[in-house]
Amino acid sequence: MDARAVRDYLVDLQSRIVAQLEQLDGMTFRRDAWERSEGGGGLSCVIEEGNLLERGGVNFSHVTGISLPASATAARPELAGRGFEAMGVSLVLHPRNPYVPTVHMNVRFLLAHKAASDPVWWFGGGMDLTPYYPFEEDAVHFHRTCRDALAGFGPECYLRFKRWCDEYFYLKHRKEPRGIGGVFFDDLNEQGFDLSFELARSVAESFLPAYVPIAQRRRGLAYGAREREFQAYRRSRYVEFNLVYDRGTLFGLQSGGRTESILMSLPPVAQWRYDWCPTPGSQEARLYDEFLIARDWV
Repeated sequence: MDARAVRDYLVDLQSRIVAQLEQLDGMTFRRDAWERSEGGGGLSCVIEEGNLLERGGVNFSHVTGISLPASATAARPELAGRGFEAMGVSLVLHPRNPYVPTVHMNVRFLLAHKAASDPVWWFGGGMDLTPYYPFEEDAVHFHRTCRDALAGFGPECYLRFKRWCDEYFYLKHRKEPRGIGGVFFDDLNEQGFDLSFELARSVAESFLPAYVPIAQRRRGLAYGAREREFQAYRRSRYVEFNLVYDRGTLFGLQSGGRTESILMSLPPVAQWRYDWCPTPGSQEARLYDEFLIARDWV
């Protein structure tokens, strides 16, 4: 188990993704290094009011603590009271054009330790797509890229992680998914460190090939006030999920992470409407009828 190798990879991953996104957007990200009084710190790379991205963030963090937060021990109470070391890269991109979907990706490594006990470690991560005005070819491309990234890890790996993603990114109080999913995994260690690290890297490296072609295809499509209003309405679901359910958000806040960096995942503009439903047969209704349902995309 080599935590230093994971850190080095994540630092390089953040740098490469930001460089590619700067080329895609045409504007630079703000770099904001921070430290945490309890131990550790990170680098937040954020763009606001870009050419493509209304807001986007690509964050690296590496924090330590004397006791795991409750969000990390809820499913594994035997780890309560252990010290920890957590590191990861997490990104969320909110494009301005409603025809370009929001996207999220993260990969993380957590090490829990206690005197006179063997350390416990695991990887987690994944990526998911949240369109507002969706295209089937985009959904197929995104999922096909996820599938191909996991092809070397067994025939059931993609299907398992796709189902996990569908179940995780689900707003129980709304009884609807956040978007069209992707892949998600957590507590990954059963295959040993080297293979688990390789899988996490494969998912991370597939992010740009999964998303950039979609953004390039849709960024020039014309839109108006109606599309922006619907985008803001659907973005409110993103806010609800991140603040109510997301384990990464809860872990960051409970562990004393930098609040601005944690909440950069929220969209800059969102809207709630009371008891609103799309007009049957409309473009907006198509999102609900054809995409926010359980589907096998590849």
